[in-house]
Amino acid sequence: MRVLGIEGTAWAASAAYFDSETDEVFIESDPYQPASGGIHPREAAEHMAGAIPEVIERALVEAESVDAVAFSRGPGLGPCLRIVASAARALAQSLDVPLVGVNHMVAHLEIGRHRSGFANPVCLNASGANAHVLGYHDGRYQVLGETMDTGVGNALDKFARHLDWSHPGGPKVEEAAREGEYVELPYVVKGMDFSFSGIMSAAKAAVEAPSTGNRDSKSSGDAVDSGERVEDVCFSLQETVFAMLTEVAERALSLTGSDELVLGGGVGQNARLRGMLETMCEARGASFFAPEPRFLRDNAGMIAVLGAKMAAAGDTLAIEDSRVDSNFRPDQVDVTWRGEESVSRPAGDGEVVGAEAVVEIGDVVRKRRLAKEYRHPALDERLRRERTASEARLTSLARREGVPTPVVRDVDPREGTLTLERVGRADLSAELTPERVRELGRHLATLHRAGFVHGDPTPRNARLSEDRLYCIDFGLGYHTDEAEDHAMDLHVFERSLAGTAADFEACREAVEAGYREDGEPAVLERLREIEGRGRYR
Repeated sequence: MRVLGIEGTAWAASAAYFDSETDEVFIESDPYQPASGGIHPREAAEHMAGAIPEVIERALVEAESVDAVAFSRGPGLGPCLRIVASAARALAQSLDVPLVGVNHMVAHLEIGRHRSGFANPVCLNASGANAHVLGYHDGRYQVLGETMDTGVGNALDKFARHLDWSHPGGPKVEEAAREGEYVELPYVVKGMDFSFSGIMSAAKAAVEAPSTGNRDSKSSGDAVDSGERVEDVCFSLQETVFAMLTEVAERALSLTGSDELVLGGGVGQNARLRGMLETMCEARGASFFAPEPRFLRDNAGMIAVLGAKMAAAGDTLAIEDSRVDSNFRPDQVDVTWRGEESVSRPAGDGEVVGAEAVVEIGDVVRKRRLAKEYRHPALDERLRRERTASEARLTSLARREGVPTPVVRDVDPREGTLTLERVGRADLSAELTPERVRELGRHLATLHRAGFVHGDPTPRNARLSEDRLYCIDFGLGYHTDEAEDHAMDLHVFERSLAGTAADFEACREAVEAGYREDGEPAVLERLREIEGRGRYR
């Protein structure tokens, strides 16, 4: 299969030629470089209109023949996407070959899977406008976790613009971080989701952008009025933001039972992020792969490679059905080019390696939050101490409110250890039925009425016995009376169902029915609102 791929979701006008027989990929790109600030949609579209014909012409020089034309259908900037789609339609018609519409974010995942040879990896996509973790289940790539506000690349770019650094800001933050030391910044992980708004506000408050001149040409070694050096804030931004991404990636590996992780997206070019993920995977005995840089940043090579797989599976588009979608989510894509393989890892007796801790299951349960080598020691010590204390406190509080939980026998926050009563015979993931899930919905409603959230409700964090369902692992829980936080608790669980349940819709309806029995209607209304937001649609 020989495919001409065209990419143009935002800043990179790119065309590529892929021959599946030789596995060779030829890529031509012409990136848009704004004069100042971030990407300007009108300027990006003007650049795309002029550059796309030229990169296509250069890529076609390498093409002996073309069996299909693939293009990035979304997500991205609407004007840019429409220019690329128009070019792809015209080329497919002139060559009389099929047209393939590719999801840009799925292409990031598939190029990693293709180049690594992994069978069923979890993928961390860390790009400008997006940040999420994907896993394959039930014929689709399910979004297991994602940003609650902005993409990781955009977040770093906004901080760089605060310092009057030119676009793109990520590489400049990485360069400055080489001379920095750690200072504490907010760390926000909620179950499988994460947020960058708080840490970016704190980082901006820690420095003061110069009122005149361009920071690119000025040394950042001097202390600013706030007392924090720019290098220190850049260093700490990377340490904190990338640790959040790595933690959620590890949670996804634990949830799905996968032992393969691939990285996608332009931020994946950052050496510190790749190093964190590699260290985490080594500690878990998992395999990690990051494609070469030309396949991490936006490029038509990944569009051509996935386009070839889709075309071979007969997944093509009629011209009249090829409209672009600027909000095209990866979990909207029917994965026609893969089988129905799935992975699961039931927990039993002995030693179980979770996302956060090693759990020894015997007459009692001994949980040890081991030091995470990928995290900065000061950040790691803080999280282990806080989460161990929180788990002990909220586990006991939930039990007093009537939610079945294990009895806490002993706790040592400094060492990150807990000794708990052994409860249940298996994780909820071993018997993920509507009846069992409904019970969890009632438990979450009870917790929320008492003024706190579980923080990480997944099938791995509930234990089955013959007559009841126990809630465990409250390490990410916290006190709150906000309907938004309660709804996010439900949202985290429903997202985990999407990646693990055989009958997702029945289980989703069951957990909400259980919640409705004892919970506030306003929380379910807020849940619908959350699901309707752009980042979750």
